[in-house]
Amino acid sequence: MTDYQTLIDAPTWAFIEKTNASYPDNTATLSIVEQRAIYDRMCAAFDSPYPANVTSHDQPIAGVPCRIYPGREPTVLYFHGGGYVVGGLHSHDGICADIRGATGLTVVSVDYRLAPEHLHPAAFDDACAVARALAAQGPLILVGDSAGANLAAATCHAMRGNPQIKGQVLIYPGLGGDLNHGSYLTHARAPMLTRDDVLYYKDIRHSGPAPEADPTVSPLQDTDFTGLPMTLALAAECDPLADDARDYVAKITAANGHARWVLEPGLVHGYLRARHSVPRAAESFARITATITAFAENRWPVPKP
Repeated sequence: MTDYQTLIDAPTWAFIEKTNASYPDNTATLSIVEQRAIYDRMCAAFDSPYPANVTSHDQPIAGVPCRIYPGREPTVLYFHGGGYVVGGLHSHDGICADIRGATGLTVVSVDYRLAPEHLHPAAFDDACAVARALAAQGPLILVGDSAGANLAAATCHAMRGNPQIKGQVLIYPGLGGDLNHGSYLTHARAPMLTRDDVLYYKDIRHSGPAPEADPTVSPLQDTDFTGLPMTLALAAECDPLADDARDYVAKITAANGHARWVLEPGLVHGYLRARHSVPRAAESFARITATITAFAENRWPVPKP
């Protein structure tokens, strides 16, 4: 059994406890509307003021609701996490504002359609529609966390070879790895996200079991990893999804692409919300924004841990 008391430090445990305080024990049995309200309240508990000189406004792009944080080019296109079920412009507002503040780049956050009301490929279609519309205007860097990282990667695969896509940053991504192997078993009962949670969210995008070998659902199951942009994939050590980031980077590297995997020690799924309270999360967030800056300047290798 994994010893989380040893792996996870005191500030991270405080973050876990604050998160858990926002979730009733019966949350999974509640309606989708109630689950979304609980998630939004939890995210709001970690809100912080915008950095100086950062503003935002809401504006649809390609018919998809978006929030824009104006800055310079290239544009950072951000896809929020939440298992394709919860989250939106408000839940990740502070994260996007902080990316804009640290990099000076324009950030666009996408309010893609959620399941179960909108099944796959609705979220993927929204992600691609916004990416294509923005790529017609200028260069892009795709960034996402968790389910949003899946959408970022799937969009990069769909747009492979497009010179406007300068890079992708995938934060604790779920990319369709083997649920019966590696971290899915080692960290099956990790704080913040369990294997059972992954199984719940895996199929909710579909009217039945998730399709196999479909890169729009599971980028790891693609057969072609050429033509992808520079990639940083970050995994939280204490997360059943941890191996997906490693395995994805290995496939890009094997295809002679530029990719780096970083395992963030002692961190848990959702640690972006802890960027102001947990030193390890702050270091990871600094790595994320430094990499976005490097991609914006067409620089490789990305900053090392």
